[in-house]
Amino acid sequence: MKALRLLLFFLLIISCTEKENHPYTFYYWKTQLSLDVEEKKALDEASTPYLYTRFFDVDKVAGKFQPVAVISKDQSFRTDKLIVPTIFITNQTFLRISKEEIRFLAQNVHQLIQKKIEEYGLKVNDEIQIDCDWTGGTRDDYFQFLKELKRISGKEITCTLRLHQVKDKNLTGIPPVEKVYLMCYSTSSPLETSDKNSILDVNILKSYLSRLEDYPIKKIEVALPIYSWGIVTNHLGKHKLINALSRKDLENPAFKQIAENEVVIMKDGFYFGNYLNKGFTIKVEEITENQLKDVVGFLNKKIPHFTIIYYQLDSKFVMTRNFEKW
Repeated sequence: MKALRLLLFFLLIISCTEKENHPYTFYYWKTQLSLDVEEKKALDEASTPYLYTRFFDVDKVAGKFQPVAVISKDQSFRTDKLIVPTIFITNQTFLRISKEEIRFLAQNVHQLIQKKIEEYGLKVNDEIQIDCDWTGGTRDDYFQFLKELKRISGKEITCTLRLHQVKDKNLTGIPPVEKVYLMCYSTSSPLETSDKNSILDVNILKSYLSRLEDYPIKKIEVALPIYSWGIVTNHLGKHKLINALSRKDLENPAFKQIAENEVVIMKDGFYFGNYLNKGFTIKVEEITENQLKDVVGFLNKKIPHFTIIYYQLDSKFVMTRNFEKW
């Protein structure tokens, strides 16, 4: 009996000191389902059987609900992963919405999801994920929509959770779901002049999530960023984004380096599909391995176990990553 207790004690010590290996997969956020060689390789190697796939967005245009950028599918698209339909809905969709409109919206979202599943012959999981940056003013109507969608679809309804919705949970409320996906990115606006990384500033994230362990929903998965972009600033201080730029893209004889990740354009011309003038600056924001390691280490102390969903599956973002590290 004593030997058994000692064995259990040592097993407990080992289990507490072992580094947790988090299962992972990806978000797919393009408007056409299509995988190139690098994307398929990364997806095949992912350690969970799911691919979180954006089907369409929903917005309110001229007072009417509209699906935006509905997904299409390339005939060559093949995967053994189960698709999790993911729908982005703008917060303004829930402003001044009636109960009848909530039911109408839930019904139409469900029908369009089903139409795309059947049209493309997709193998899906028994889950629908809703992505909405809801606020204190829209929370009640948004939460009612989630309940209606669950009732109509018969599926498990999950939703994304932004940092401010954790920090200000008394204002924004707790969604009526059993599982949420914590979005650990977009810590500030890229269109504001700042020396911070707007995709992920780890100090801001830690501040917003300092009491994450108190959040009432305990099943929390984690969305981590692997994307990058360039922030172009013109002579008037106005900003625009160019997606998927890296520091390597700044190695151009027409650019003069003014900071580690920033250049000034020395010659008018077309760059990255955009006509940019002399004097414009380009600042690249990327996510480093150390940033991801720091966030995962912090979350390990806040959440018992979690799956990582990387945003997003794109050959530009997956080619140089080792996703088995965490």
